[in-house]
Amino acid sequence: MTAKRAKKRFLALWGWPMVLGVLTGIGLVCALFSDGGFGDLLSGICLGSVTAVGLWFSLVRSR
Repeated sequence: MTAKRAKKRFLALWGWPMVLGVLTGIGLVCALFSDGGFGDLLSGICLGSVTAVGLWFSLVRSR
């Protein structure tokens, strides 16, 4: 297996979980350290998008 193909397979398997993990981390850190304003908005967007993806794959995709 070539290095390019191995990288493509790795990203196909772990790409979205890594993105969701980064979004969760950003959302939690923003929620912890922000005192209103943009930090709360960013936190809500990040954590809300992760929640929406979880609901999509648990409820909608199961049918």
